[in-house]
Amino acid sequence: MALHEMKAPKSADAATDVFASALSERVLPKHRMPEEPNLPSVVYAMLHNELLLDGNAAQNLATFCTTWTDDEVRKLMNECLDKNMIDKDEYPQTAEIEARCVNILADLWNAPGTGEDTAIGCSTTGSSEAAMLGGLALKWRWRERRRAEGKPVDRPNIVTGPVQICWDKFARYFDVELRQVPVEPGATGLRPHQLKEYVDENTIGVVAILGVTYTCDYEPVAELAAELDRIQQESGLDIPIHVDAASGGFVAPFLHRDLVWDFRLPRVSSINASGHKFGLAPLGVGWAVWRTADLLPEDLVFRVNYLGGDMPTFALNFSRPGGEIVAQYYNFLRLGRAGYRRVQEACALTAQYLARKIEAMGPFTLLYDGQGALPAVSYTLADPKGAGFSLYDLSDELRRRGWQVPSYPLPPDRQETVIQRVMIRHGIGRDEVDLLAQDMGRALERLTKGVPSDAERAGFHH
Repeated sequence: MALHEMKAPKSADAATDVFASALSERVLPKHRMPEEPNLPSVVYAMLHNELLLDGNAAQNLATFCTTWTDDEVRKLMNECLDKNMIDKDEYPQTAEIEARCVNILADLWNAPGTGEDTAIGCSTTGSSEAAMLGGLALKWRWRERRRAEGKPVDRPNIVTGPVQICWDKFARYFDVELRQVPVEPGATGLRPHQLKEYVDENTIGVVAILGVTYTCDYEPVAELAAELDRIQQESGLDIPIHVDAASGGFVAPFLHRDLVWDFRLPRVSSINASGHKFGLAPLGVGWAVWRTADLLPEDLVFRVNYLGGDMPTFALNFSRPGGEIVAQYYNFLRLGRAGYRRVQEACALTAQYLARKIEAMGPFTLLYDGQGALPAVSYTLADPKGAGFSLYDLSDELRRRGWQVPSYPLPPDRQETVIQRVMIRHGIGRDEVDLLAQDMGRALERLTKGVPSDAERAGFHH
C-alpha cells in the first residue's frame, strides 16, 4: 500500500470526539510507547485530566517557589523554549541578559566595584546548584592554600547550621565532611559562639543561611563573621563565609535594608540565591555571585567566545532553557527596587496577619511570626502530649480543603520538636490566608472536640 493510501488510525480521526477516541478508551501507556500517533487535542485532554490529581499550586503553602507569574512572563518563556543557555555563541543576547542579571545582583548585594560591568557570577538551574558552585570554589581555594603551605588536602570540612539537603549532597558528592552544628533550644539556626568547637585548619568555609528552611528566620551573618574574625586573631585561621541566601537574598535587600549580611562583610566570599523563589521568576533559575574575581578559582571556569568577546562559564548543568533568565530580567525591569519592596512588604504583612490568627487559636507556640526575616510563619504545639492530636493530624485535616501545610521535625538533635511552616509568596493574598485560618479553626474543632465534618453534619449521602 502506498503511503498516501494508508488510513489514519481511529485516534487520529478529526471527527472523533476527544472522549470517544481510541486513546481515551484505554488506560494510557505507562511502560511502552504507543505504536501509532494520536491527535494533539486528545493527548492534551488526557494529560490535562490526569494532572488535575496534582495539588493546587496556589494552595501549596509548603513551597518557597513562585506559583504566580505575569502573562508577559509566559509569553517570553514561550519565545525562549528553543534557546539553549549553554550555547552562548549562538544566543549571545540571552548570554548578555544573564550577565546583566549578575551585575544587578552584585550591586544589590553590595559587591565592591559594582557599576563597572565587572561582577563575577552565573545563572544556575536553582539555588542548590548555585550553592554547590559556591562550595566548590571554597574547596578549591582551601586546597590551593594548603598545597602552597605543603600541608595535606585530604580532609576538608564545611561548617553549617540546619541546612537544606543540597549541602548534604555537596559534601557527599565532592568528598567534604559536613559538620552540622546542633540547633540549641530556643534558637532558630547557627549561633556565633558555637563556631569555635567546629572549625579548624581543614575548614573550607562556614555556610550562613539567610532564611533557614526549617524556621524561616535569618542566621546572624554579621555576628558569625565577627566571631570568625576573633578566631582568626587567636588561631590564625582565615575562614571565609558563603551565604546561602536561597530565599533571603531577594527579601533582605528590600525589607531589611539596614541588615548587614552581604558583601559589605569582607569575610563573605560568595552568595547564592534562588530566582524562582522570592526572586519571583518561574521555576528553573538560581544565581551564584562572588565578591571578587580572585575568589572564583580559574581552574573551575571554562571560557567561550561570543560577539568577539570572552564569556566565562561555570556550571554543573549544561543544556537548559534561557527563558527563566529572560523572565528574571523582565522582573528586574518590570518591578524595580520599589516594586520588589512593595511585593515583599505585602507578603510580610500577610504573614504577620496569619501569625496573629494562629497565636489567638490557643494550642500553638509561634517560633517565627513573620517579622525580621522571610514572609512566613512557623509554629509548634504548646503542649504536644496534652493536645490530643499531632501537627501531622492537622496537616491531614487541612488537606481536605486542598491546603498543603507541611509538618516536620527539626534537625536530628531536636527531632522531638515537630513544627509547621506556612510560606507566604507573591500571589497569596490576605483573603486566601484568612480562609486558611478559618479552615484551621474548624480543623482544630474536629481534632479536639470531635466535631463532625460539614458533610457528616449535613448527613451527606448520594
